[in-house]
Amino acid sequence: MFLPKYPDSPTPPPAHTHIPTHQEAPVRRSLPSVSIDQKTVVALVVGGVVLTALLAAVAVTAVSVAVAAVVLRSMLRDHHRR
Repeated sequence: MFLPKYPDSPTPPPAHTHIPTHQEAPVRRSLPSVSIDQKTVVALVVGGVVLTALLAAVAVTAVSVAVAAVVLRSMLRDHHRR
């Protein structure tokens, strides 16, 4: 039947040839030194304690609101049955 005519050359040569150049290894920069004194440690510990206390307060409040909602629902259900 009819077959398409392909070009005779196999694959074209690459358009860009990569020529490696001599490059030096990147210079590693050292991190700046951080001085940790006693005041910093105390501030971090106090901040952690305060945040933990706030999280506990939110959790206790959520539980108490849930319990109050269950009790109210139960009371209202009993009231409607009468």
